[in-house]
Amino acid sequence: MVIAVCSLLAACTSSSRSGTTVVDRSNASARKPAVTTGQYVVRPGDTLYSIAFRYGWDWKALAARNDISAPYTIRPGQAIRFDGGQPSVVRNTTPVAPVVVNKPASTTSSASKPTQSTAASSTQSTSSTATPAASGGGSSGWIWPTNGTLIGRFASNGSLNKGIDIAGQLGQPVLAASNGTVVYAGSGLRGYGELVIIKHSDTYVSAYGHNRRLLVREGQQVKVGQNIAEMGSTGTDRVKLHFEIRRQGKPVDPLQYLPNR
Repeated sequence: MVIAVCSLLAACTSSSRSGTTVVDRSNASARKPAVTTGQYVVRPGDTLYSIAFRYGWDWKALAARNDISAPYTIRPGQAIRFDGGQPSVVRNTTPVAPVVVNKPASTTSSASKPTQSTAASSTQSTSSTATPAASGGGSSGWIWPTNGTLIGRFASNGSLNKGIDIAGQLGQPVLAASNGTVVYAGSGLRGYGELVIIKHSDTYVSAYGHNRRLLVREGQQVKVGQNIAEMGSTGTDRVKLHFEIRRQGKPVDPLQYLPNR
């Protein structure tokens, strides 16, 4: 039997004016460290990266813990262990097409397309032209992912907020903050709405949440400043972009990487 694990990305709920339940990450449940007990059963649409992101793991460490080697293929019904034990056998009564997670190539080489994309059909249209950056790139190669007012800051004390929040207009361009490969595009992570995760290196990934529409697909390479999504309010109660940078699976303050403005 699968041991239940609480998602680190889950958050307390509040009610909007319409009475719809809204999820926010800034609560006590977000303070928990990476899950190190139990196991998670892969569902359709999951990728190794999204599971690692959800439970506070570095994707390389999670792959090693479960003896998953290149091309990092995971399938619905497969058990992913967090404690190093042997995964229990999970029986599938209904055949499901495998979810293939390709290890993204370096940002200087072309990325292969996955056999299954979790992005909605509206995300199949991709932007081949980079949108001018919202701010000039800093010495680290990062740029601001959008224009707007900073309304939420990173909180290291208990990880009350794992990133920053930027207010803007509905449909406003959301830009790739650095070169990389899209490793997740979808809405399967609770509290993030329509989400894009970009792998920049074996060390860094960035995440862009609450979008109205995604403009990239998994496996696609993107350039710094490229339009990857449209700002929205999915999974939250106002139009904004939630932006995170994670170093080896751990959230870090994006303001330490973004140029001053």
